[in-house]
Amino acid sequence: MTRRVGAEQESHVKVAGLDNKHRRARVWLRVVSYFLAAAALITLSLMWWWDYEPEPFDVAKAAQQRAAADGRPVVVGTATTVALIDVGNTLLDKRGGYLSNDFGPPGVLMDNVPNWEFGALIQVRDLAKAFRNEFSRSQTQSTEDVDLLEADPLFSTPSDRWLLPASEGQYRKAIGHMEAYLDRLSDADEYNAQFFARADNLADWLAVVEKRLGSLSQRLSASVGQERIDTDLAGDKDAQQSTPGESPRVVKTPWSKVDDVFYEARGSVWALSHFLRAVEVDFEPVLRDKNALVSLRQIIRELEEAQQPLSSPIVLNGSPYGFFANHSLVMANYISRANAAVIDLRKLLERG
Repeated sequence: MTRRVGAEQESHVKVAGLDNKHRRARVWLRVVSYFLAAAALITLSLMWWWDYEPEPFDVAKAAQQRAAADGRPVVVGTATTVALIDVGNTLLDKRGGYLSNDFGPPGVLMDNVPNWEFGALIQVRDLAKAFRNEFSRSQTQSTEDVDLLEADPLFSTPSDRWLLPASEGQYRKAIGHMEAYLDRLSDADEYNAQFFARADNLADWLAVVEKRLGSLSQRLSASVGQERIDTDLAGDKDAQQSTPGESPRVVKTPWSKVDDVFYEARGSVWALSHFLRAVEVDFEPVLRDKNALVSLRQIIRELEEAQQPLSSPIVLNGSPYGFFANHSLVMANYISRANAAVIDLRKLLERG
């Protein structure tokens, strides 16, 4: 009898011990579940908060404010230089900061803003190169500006580098060199730094802009797939290419890349519209002389129309004449018209 009571007590102790273990396991499971839910909620909230496109700013006003703050006059080249600096700062200091090289959540889970950043960065790189090779030099035999010589390669740092030196650090150094160039631009030393607002310099940069817009237009149009004739050799019977192209060929953007191309185009036209606004200020006498000011303003209008807010939560990719919209084709329309206007503007500038 005593032996049976002892066995029952031992059994109750074991059951109680198992119940305590199960209870503790349930508590820990509940704690972990709450933690994961909170982490997911915070991540989704940050993704929603960071997923936006910066508002445009007044380039001419920004140039005047910068000059007033530094106690320097607004000289030729101030507006374009300030536009490049402020666009670069916006890339780095906008809501959420620079996301293209994030390796942890929520940035690593986002792709719209990083593609937007890349589109804007391409325009920054092109303009920085134009500063180094065109705007700051009087002729082909002139020497390069010391700060622009450093800024150009720093802006060319890969956009997704997170190991030291990280992309943000390199871009901030490049912006620092542009700030130094701006300081020297408005001093009294005529041999220090210069900005030459000439028609040929502007035409050379617009030739690059023309190619960027043409590429974006083609990539956006390929969202629905197109059969294209091979025009790579421009009909020249004596021209050759390394690998013969198939003609006609079907070009189509993969479904998973449609929104990437769309937001890259949004970032590109956002940055470019600011740069062209600055060009309107710095090159106004040249543009008026060439009767090209209206053409430039039309380009800016087309690019600004391409930045209208997206009312849909996703980038729709309907067929060209289908029931649903195709946002890529709408943007391609504006960019194509802007590209055609850039070609006309460049021809006006190249005339004597």
